[in-house]
Amino acid sequence: MDLPKHFILNNGYRVPSVGLGTFQGDAGNSKVKEAVKLALKLGYRHIDGAAAYGNEREIGQGIKESDVPREEIFVTSKLPQTAHAPESVEKALTQTLKDAELDYIDLYLMHFPHAYKADEDLKTIRHASGNGKPIIDYDLSRNYASTWKAMEALVKTGRVRSIGVSNFNILKTEKLLATTEIIPAVNQVELHPYLPQNELLEFSRRHGILLMAHQPLGGRPVGVVHAHADIPRPIDDPVLIATASKLGKSAAQTALSRAVQKGIPVVPKSVQEHHLKDNLQLFRLGDTDFRCIEDLVPRRGPVRFLDPSPHIGFDIFDEENDQPIANEAPWD
Repeated sequence: MDLPKHFILNNGYRVPSVGLGTFQGDAGNSKVKEAVKLALKLGYRHIDGAAAYGNEREIGQGIKESDVPREEIFVTSKLPQTAHAPESVEKALTQTLKDAELDYIDLYLMHFPHAYKADEDLKTIRHASGNGKPIIDYDLSRNYASTWKAMEALVKTGRVRSIGVSNFNILKTEKLLATTEIIPAVNQVELHPYLPQNELLEFSRRHGILLMAHQPLGGRPVGVVHAHADIPRPIDDPVLIATASKLGKSAAQTALSRAVQKGIPVVPKSVQEHHLKDNLQLFRLGDTDFRCIEDLVPRRGPVRFLDPSPHIGFDIFDEENDQPIANEAPWD
């Protein structure tokens, strides 16, 4: 049995099981346009971007120059943390559409649950003098439900087809669900063989939310939020490599296949043609090989590579307390 090519969202729209992640981090965005064009030529039909990536113009240019009809492409973007004020949400979407030269976004996600103070352009994060830390908007960081209400209004305009969240844990998602008119279609989170997020996956399924994997190969976030930089990525794990080699596949193909087989769409990033091709060639694992990869975490423990807590002063993934609790950072 082949792996699914699409997953159905809770509002009936379909999202491809494999998309192109466009976050380039410290590498810069010079190759994003060509990567989007190439990906679409190779058969990708989901392009995952965000205002915070600073490359929506390049994404739009890549889509336009690809000659693939817009209606065949599923485009994801994300609300920046600088635009969580309800009156800023539609402005942020308008800017995204303008930058990407698009009429609508297929999936619009709240990029993170926490919010930053911003300059009037809604793009520039205000930083504290002296330590270079971002200035947190603590009220909005706790009141992400008000941001969500403004996102719900976007759906009624027709300029957004589906809305969802990103980097939300169970506690925050449960709190959000208590106030929603529209249930999030997607929660996009770090998810890979070292961080399978099984409890969040089960919770999301119960509530009709599709869990989507960013950093599905382990990923390398920008330095200020990169935890466990000394730990190799799961695709460098000897067990995963041995399993993939036995199957005649790459470690990346095997890790991505495992996720899609569990019902999780993935958005790996690459600008290299051979990786882009390989990431589309997924396959169904046998029970023994599947369990072998699932057992990586029980053997070594979970590893989260994206952790903003040292940078912002609180843990957004805390399942006991809906952080932030205080109105100031530990270093204030």
